[in-house]
Amino acid sequence: MAACDEDSVPGPAADAAADETRKGVLFALGAYLVWGFSASYFRFTEGIDPAEVLAHRIVWAVPFAALVLVALRRTGDIPRAFSNGRIVATLSLTAALAGTNWGVFIWAVTHGHMLETSLGYYINPLVSVVIGCVLLSERLTRVQMVAVGIAAIAVTLQTVMLGVVPWVAFTLAISFAIYGYIRKTVAIGPAQGFFVESLLLSPLAIAYIVYAESEGTGRFFSEGTVTAMLLGAAVLTATPLMLFAAGARRLKLSTIGLMQYLAPSLVFLSAIFFFGEPLEPARLLTFVLIWMALALFSWSAVRQDRAARRALRESAGSG
Repeated sequence: MAACDEDSVPGPAADAAADETRKGVLFALGAYLVWGFSASYFRFTEGIDPAEVLAHRIVWAVPFAALVLVALRRTGDIPRAFSNGRIVATLSLTAALAGTNWGVFIWAVTHGHMLETSLGYYINPLVSVVIGCVLLSERLTRVQMVAVGIAAIAVTLQTVMLGVVPWVAFTLAISFAIYGYIRKTVAIGPAQGFFVESLLLSPLAIAYIVYAESEGTGRFFSEGTVTAMLLGAAVLTATPLMLFAAGARRLKLSTIGLMQYLAPSLVFLSAIFFFGEPLEPARLLTFVLIWMALALFSWSAVRQDRAARRALRESAGSG
C-alpha cells in the first residue's frame, strides 16, 4: 500500500485534519498572545507589592480553575489525584517551581526588567534541550550543540560587559524548563494539574494576604481598579495554560516550537517601545546572538521532525 502523509488524505478525513490544525493554531496563538501581553499587564501593578500580586494570582486561580473543571466535567479526577501520594508529591514540587517562576516574573516586570524576562523565555527551549541531555541522556545534534554554545557565549558576554549576572533570565528559564520536564511525568491533565498546584500553594498565599491586610499594607480593598487587576491576574495565569494544552494536542512539535518565540518577542517589543527600557549595546548583542542560536535550533528541530515523519511514512508503506 502506498504511504501518504496527513495532507494527502482524501475527502472528509483531510478536511477534519485541516480543521483540527486550524483550531490548534488558534489555540496556541491565543496562549502565546496572552503570555506575551501579560508582562505589560503586570507592569501596571508596579505600585502593589509583588508578593501580594503573586498571592492573589494563586488564590483566585483556584476558583477559576474549578469552574473550568466543572465545565469540562473533569472534577472526578481531583479526588483520584489526591489519593495518589506520588502525584501529590510531584505536583507539590511543580507548584513550588511555578510559584517561583511567577514570583520572579512579577518582580522583574514591575521593577523595569522586562527585557531580562524576555531573554529568559528566549533561552528556555535551549535550557530544556540541555536538561534532556543531562537527565534523559538525549543526544544533541551538532547544530543543537552549536546553538547552545552560541547562547552560552551570549549570556557570558552580557555578564562580562555589564558586570551583572542575568539571574532573572536564568531563574525563569531554568525553573520553567524543570517544571515542564517534571510535569510531563505526572499522569494528570493540564487543567486538573493546574488546579491542584494552585490549591497546594493557596494556604501560603491566603496567609500572606491575611497578614498584609492586618498590617494595613494590603491593596485588595483599596480601590476598584486594583481589585480588578488582582482578580484578573488569575485569569491571565490559567487561560493561556488551557489554550496551550488544547493547541499542543492538535499541532506538530515543530509548529509549537516555532510559535513559542512569539511571547518573548512581544515582551521584548513592549519593553522597548512602550515602557522605554534601555537596550544597551551589550544587551542588543546578547539578543542578536540568542536569535541566531534559536534560528539554528528551530531549523534543526524542523529537519528532525520532517525526517521522523518521512521514516514513519516509509515504515507504514513497507508494512
